[in-house]
Amino acid sequence: MVITRERSPRFDFVRFCNLIIPIYLFYLVFLRSSIYPSIYISIDLSIDVRTVCVKVMEDIRATMTKEESRKKPDIEKAMGVYCARDDLSAREKKICYYIDPIKRDVAQPFSLGMPSLKVCQRITKQNPEICTVKFPVKTEKMEQKDLSKLRVKQLKQILSQRGVECTGCIEKEEFVKKVQETEHLATDEF
Repeated sequence: MVITRERSPRFDFVRFCNLIIPIYLFYLVFLRSSIYPSIYISIDLSIDVRTVCVKVMEDIRATMTKEESRKKPDIEKAMGVYCARDDLSAREKKICYYIDPIKRDVAQPFSLGMPSLKVCQRITKQNPEICTVKFPVKTEKMEQKDLSKLRVKQLKQILSQRGVECTGCIEKEEFVKKVQETEHLATDEF
């Protein structure tokens, strides 16, 4: 009597590669390419150079020596001195109000030499209101053709920063006109 053993199914690496490689290439070529950019979504922390946080961090860094910028207690002291100044704008005072309770968390990446933009991105995770404080958009030097290049969403943001509501505005030209009419409201104060 002859005993035959059934072969156990084993992993065939060649077949696996022949199956996976074309799928991966399809993913790289079509899904991540610029042909279909809406499929590949990246997350943005909404911090840009216009934020007041970046300016405050750069101003604090400018008041310290290189040796002081490596020590956390010195960084915290410099933040306190900066925020106690009388010549700060309302927006800068608001950032100081937000970073005062989390000075230690701000000093940590600051002491490692992290750029101001990255420091602001990191502390925004703890207090998301920090990234909402931005400098007002100056439109006085912009012509109508430059304003018409902006999206309606951006025009609405400019108006909301100025505390103006465009009731009855439907067309983009109406929003552009309202932005030009309210240019005198674009001040540094709240």
